[in-house]
Amino acid sequence: MQFRPTPAKSHYTYNLRDVSKVFQGISKASPKAIKTESDMIKLWAHECLRVFSDRLISEEDHNKFEILLKEQIKEKFKKDWNSIVEIEPLLFGSFVPLIYPDGDTTKKPWADLYCEITDRKKLKNQTESSLVDFNQVNYSKKMNLVLFNAAIEHVVKIHRIITTEFGHALLVGVGGSGRKSLTQLATFIALFDNFQIEISKNYGLKEWRDDMKEKLYMSAGIDMKPTVFNFSDTQITLEAFVEDINNILNGGIIPNLYTEADEITNIIDLMKDANKNNAAFKNFTDTEVMTDFLNKAKTNIHLVLTMSPIGENFKRRLRMFPSLVNCCTIDWFLPWPKEALQSVAEYFLN
Repeated sequence: MQFRPTPAKSHYTYNLRDVSKVFQGISKASPKAIKTESDMIKLWAHECLRVFSDRLISEEDHNKFEILLKEQIKEKFKKDWNSIVEIEPLLFGSFVPLIYPDGDTTKKPWADLYCEITDRKKLKNQTESSLVDFNQVNYSKKMNLVLFNAAIEHVVKIHRIITTEFGHALLVGVGGSGRKSLTQLATFIALFDNFQIEISKNYGLKEWRDDMKEKLYMSAGIDMKPTVFNFSDTQITLEAFVEDINNILNGGIIPNLYTEADEITNIIDLMKDANKNNAAFKNFTDTEVMTDFLNKAKTNIHLVLTMSPIGENFKRRLRMFPSLVNCCTIDWFLPWPKEALQSVAEYFLN
């Protein structure tokens, strides 16, 4: 074991969920993209990097993992890393290109297009174009971002997580590292709704539960809108919020969220109305309708949690709420490289 948990690395814990995430990532790929043995090895290596390497907190640990991965490819697949990987870092994504081989433009942008992104110039152009579109749509909340390579890679990683079934992300980094903005961009590219709570002076558990019930779950369960719940540790005014987040991650639902008879009746009526063209739905009992509502909400809600590793709160929450590690794909934002800082400086000086 080269990556043991320590007080500073308490999230260095792995279980069979992580192994399943690797295979879940592999299952996103299409035969159109994975044509050779080398393609399959690269896909497997990429999923290992996303699930295991992205949570590592230092360049030293990243380098150790890369050496370990290359050794495994050499030993198990009899292939040399340099002979199969042409462009580093290895990156698979599903929003470049956006044109379907069969000419069908009705599909969602990520469908059947999970493939290696080798044309980094095209990736940059696509991401910058999406940012321009985002700013036109959200004129009052424009994002003035400089999309250097490291930031674009994080967009691809976040996009990969939220377009995976039951995919949730834990983005760890200091304030100002771009976690929230890059999540908004990845959400926009995926054509998902972006949901955030608005913390006010009197925002308490009742307001939180009302937001969950009336906004998040209704949109995801009845309107069937894939929704990213973008939640930051700076919004945690009550630890009960994290307990509810833990329950959503673990089982998809907050226990006893809907207790009032009129709330349940309203949901059943809305679900029946939304599914009036579904013949099978007419025979559902009220209990089955509620179950279907919760299952649809569970499928459509993707949590993206942004947390800072500074201080004791982060370590304490990881200990108290294990789903933050077990049910999330972790992406640790390392300090931006020199190239990134130079890009930002040039942009603003120009």
